[in-house]
Amino acid sequence: MDPLTIAIIVIGFAFVFEYTNGFHDASNIVATLISTRAMSPRKALLTASVFEFMGPFIFGTAVAATIGKGIVDPKSLNIEVMMAVLLAAFTWNVFTWFVGLPSSSTHALIGG
Repeated sequence: MDPLTIAIIVIGFAFVFEYTNGFHDASNIVATLISTRAMSPRKALLTASVFEFMGPFIFGTAVAATIGKGIVDPKSLNIEVMMAVLLAAFTWNVFTWFVGLPSSSTHALIGG
């Protein structure tokens, strides 16, 4: 397969993973707010969306930096590894969402 096609596939995997990350982690964030009726579902999701977007700008990207410098050796990453990591993390996100288990998408990426 040509490198451009592989890159497009990996980017597609990343978009699919991010989609599952959004519905998976957002539900963990807003579940307490909605179940206790502290906020309506619409307000809770809007609040979560705003603060999830603002988080890296306000608090930085320390988790990503730690993973990039201290946990994963950048020399071991290639396109095949990235595809496997994203596929494994996506599968774990969907499985835990389907059975109703809370889990972290960041931990799914590390596990993948």
